[in-house]
Amino acid sequence: MGKVNSSIKLTGLEKSFGSNRVLRGIDLDIPAGEVTILMGANGAGKSTLVKVMCGVHKADSGTIYLAGEEFNPQTPAEAIKAGIVTVHQNINDGVVPDLDVASNLMLDVLANPHSSVFLLPSKIRKSAKQAAERLGLDLDMRAPVHSLSLADKQLVAITRAMAHEPNLLILDEPTSSLSLSETQRLFELLDRLKARGVAILYISHRMSDIKRMADRIVSMRDGEVSGVFEGDDLDYIGAVNAMLGRKIADVDIQIPEVGAPVLELENIQLLPSSKPFSLAAHKNEIIVITGLVGVGKSLLASVLFGREALFKGEISLNGQKYNPKNITDAINEGVFLCAKDRGTNGIIPEFNISHNISLPFLSTLSKFGFIGRGAERGFAKTAIKDLGIICQGEDDNIEELSGGNQQKVMVARWLMKSSKLLILDEPFQGVDIAARRDIGNKLRETAKDRATIVFVTELDEALEIADRIFVMSEHGVVGEHRNMNADADLILAQVLGDQVMDKRMNKNIGISEGAAL
Repeated sequence: MGKVNSSIKLTGLEKSFGSNRVLRGIDLDIPAGEVTILMGANGAGKSTLVKVMCGVHKADSGTIYLAGEEFNPQTPAEAIKAGIVTVHQNINDGVVPDLDVASNLMLDVLANPHSSVFLLPSKIRKSAKQAAERLGLDLDMRAPVHSLSLADKQLVAITRAMAHEPNLLILDEPTSSLSLSETQRLFELLDRLKARGVAILYISHRMSDIKRMADRIVSMRDGEVSGVFEGDDLDYIGAVNAMLGRKIADVDIQIPEVGAPVLELENIQLLPSSKPFSLAAHKNEIIVITGLVGVGKSLLASVLFGREALFKGEISLNGQKYNPKNITDAINEGVFLCAKDRGTNGIIPEFNISHNISLPFLSTLSKFGFIGRGAERGFAKTAIKDLGIICQGEDDNIEELSGGNQQKVMVARWLMKSSKLLILDEPFQGVDIAARRDIGNKLRETAKDRATIVFVTELDEALEIADRIFVMSEHGVVGEHRNMNADADLILAQVLGDQVMDKRMNKNIGISEGAAL
């Protein structure tokens, strides 16, 4: 496969929605054969910029140049035909859940009116399997996509994008649901695409991704490019400061006095093959449970929230046996879960901000069957102010918000009422550092009368918010650390288990001297 000439140049790009000027004269080069990292606070205009480049929105003014030729796509199909391919953060934008894996991977061929109407299922599966093997994807081609894990859906979306032989590949937080091995496989593929001369625009705030992949970093703020960092100036902290317009201070964790135990796990086993473990979470305490994707974090969250049955062991809540049969049981007991993957498990696209926040608690807001809209809006207004949700008002449709602001709405939902135990599964996925701090500060401010458990994959996220850190591996707990000068190298070694801890691995996953931002 030969090299491609896929440099992209944007000049004077402008886009407004009504009176809201979202892109303000964007000038940007995306060189061929390089990975350009795009960083920006939620609402900075990143998503709109991508949608202009891939033909979803038409720019009000300005020009896109593709390989030196003027190019202004009018439709997504036109952009894809030119080799501008996007893998969106919302996986549902990249897959069709009710189709099988093979049909998803070959969807663009099947949708092409010039394709043969006599395509046989066996031929489709064979072509799909060949496309999957190029990425090292080993899945049942007959399996419906809705039955797959979030990580496998992500890999299907990425594999489908690769089938287009892209000139410009745009990836929006592509590793947020991937395991370490899957992430490494993706990085190796991107290395091959770089060698071919493909231009790659990679949207991420994850230090690990940026350290491994960045050739240059572009920061956006308020619809403008606020900084470009490359070569000897490839400065992650500088890029963050340019993105925010201010320096971001280190987090100073002050571990508080804790109250009585709220949640007690006694010799629990998540799977027949896993080792039992015990832990307790107290009032006014934030516990973080970290580990690689697939080690049991989400399963533990589901058990605590009544979605999955516990294999073995005892769970107590405020000293009483706790064994929820379903989600309703858990909520009635005062156990709330802010689930990961807000697109599938969180937001209701047809609802506004107010309705999305109040959804689990409508019964408490209704009288004689009528919902008290005043109280509902009051909760939403408070959440918008407290969490810094960027919007026009509480009646905005949830889909009009950036991904990070949607995530703040999901967190606000479960802070609306007091709980005994608040569980958050990857609450920082797809949010910028400032939004991460906003969410973390709000969790700490409201932690006094409950226990809080946060599940994260990124170590720097754990170090920013935890009072205590537990490490999970193979569906069991392999380490416990008080977050006071915690030994990040030891935590990392426990996260990786038997994997080799050398400098190359450290670089690839991006943990440096254990320091949080």
